Amino acid sequence: MALIALLPGDGIGPEVITQARRVLDALDLDLTYEEAPVGGVAYHSVGHPLPEATLDVARRADALLFGAVGDPTCDSLERALRPEQAILGLRKHLSLFSNLRPATLFEGLEDASALKPDVARQIDLVIVRELNGDVYFGEKGRRTTAAGHREGYDIMSYDETEVRRIARVGFETARKRRGQLCSVDKANVLETSQLWRDVVIEVAADYPDVTLTHMYVDNAAMQLVRNPGQFDVIVTGNLFGDILSDQASMCAGSIGMLPSASLDDAGKGLYEPIHGSAPDIAGQGKANPCAAILSAAMMLRHSLGNGAAADRIEAAVAQAIRNGARTADLGGTMSTSAMGDAVLAVL
Repeated sequence: MALIALLPGDGIGPEVITQARRVLDALDLDLTYEEAPVGGVAYHSVGHPLPEATLDVARRADALLFGAVGDPTCDSLERALRPEQAILGLRKHLSLFSNLRPATLFEGLEDASALKPDVARQIDLVIVRELNGDVYFGEKGRRTTAAGHREGYDIMSYDETEVRRIARVGFETARKRRGQLCSVDKANVLETSQLWRDVVIEVAADYPDVTLTHMYVDNAAMQLVRNPGQFDVIVTGNLFGDILSDQASMCAGSIGMLPSASLDDAGKGLYEPIHGSAPDIAGQGKANPCAAILSAAMMLRHSLGNGAAADRIEAAVAQAIRNGARTADLGGTMSTSAMGDAVLAVL
């Protein structure tokens, strides 16, 4: 029996996690759940976005199913108490260094993509993003310059062990797909990126069956729009991966369709839709639950070893979309629960 930590969080998080759990329950799997607060909800109830009790649940669980964090009422708090620190804290405390973000255009959503349909149909890629380094975790702060001006700083850094372990995830992922890995950096101007590129090339020697290419991040952003079909797997750092994966989501039709997995080196993971808390539509039943449902499928595949159940969920979402199921972000009128019903009907 596997223990799943349910962390619904803020905004639309509870709404979409409810639908993901409905789908998991429909498969009659041997799962137990323990729910705990994170983000703004946790701050308002106990004074911290990642309470120790929540962290205890996360540590005991076999996998974590996460909704979203983000609460405008917390924007004026000191950075350490803002809701977003919950997800950063979980990544740090659980050593979740590898983020997998697949981007695939589901048949029938061509018109929802920001790209021309014939270009959008090419999208079938995975972005492998490093999660524990870069400017998000480097030294940061504010200071006054010699001229008396306010200055903010965030230090970008990676050491070779961090690059090597995420590079191996990239190569292993590509090996299971079409055997093509594109490493994205900014080595022409950043010393951090030059080290990144050097180490990725070193790791490539262990993967002669995978074709390695390199691309600067600004060009990669352009190519995702111009010719997304050229990409199989992209491996990149924390900042670049954050930006490119959100861009890929709009190329694939909607940010409401993309799941993600954040993994440690033993297969334990945190699974979440990439769409955020969307406070403007929270509580209105408008959120698309497909990304959360697909995140649950990734959880079954990567942490619980049940690829067959994961395949069933993904096939059900795809069929529901082909059948015409659409929430507002996809140009339809279905509610969050109605979209969940549509997936369950196919199951």
